Amino acid sequence: MRGLTGIRTLFAALIMLSSCAVAAIEDPQALVRQTGDKVLAEVSARKAELEADPRLIYPLVESTVLPHFDFRSMSQSALGRFWRDATDAQKDGVTREFRELLVRTYATALLGYSGQQIEYLPVQYASDADNVMIPTRIASSGAPPIPINYRLKRTDSRWLVYDVVIDGVSLITNYRSQFTTLVRRGGIDGLITALAEKNRNTPVK
Repeated sequence: MRGLTGIRTLFAALIMLSSCAVAAIEDPQALVRQTGDKVLAEVSARKAELEADPRLIYPLVESTVLPHFDFRSMSQSALGRFWRDATDAQKDGVTREFRELLVRTYATALLGYSGQQIEYLPVQYASDADNVMIPTRIASSGAPPIPINYRLKRTDSRWLVYDVVIDGVSLITNYRSQFTTLVRRGGIDGLITALAEKNRNTPVK
């Protein structure tokens, strides 16, 4: 992926999707734009405080990120065909640890935000659409713009993110290949254990 180095940097592109106050916007592009403006303003205003104590980023992520992501659906998609063979407890375990992994990665990305510019591209979709893709581009100094496509679905009159495509690469597809390797090596319980260990060893800094 051009201009991106690993999953942590990939998640920097998700910054504009966080908010705790905009849950009723019917236009998904407006949701992306308005929530982005809000969270970036808050992160920028609290930059010194967050740098002094990175742990403070967690409450911000918990209140701003989680309401806009369908972690259950993301976990099911990432686990792929193995999901149907998992027990309810295993499904809960994968969702819990995958969510924690994404939250930790996202928190680190927020701490590293340094004023990248976001361009919201024109989009068309039916007024009664239940699934939409919102195209954007993120520009960094000295590098070509990186296309970011957000996949959202309507659930109970709310729009939730269920995948992000960065420079042509799906976040879920990326994780699915990793999950498949871990499941084949140690089963679904092995995957849960591996994710839990990674979470323990991935502090925000």
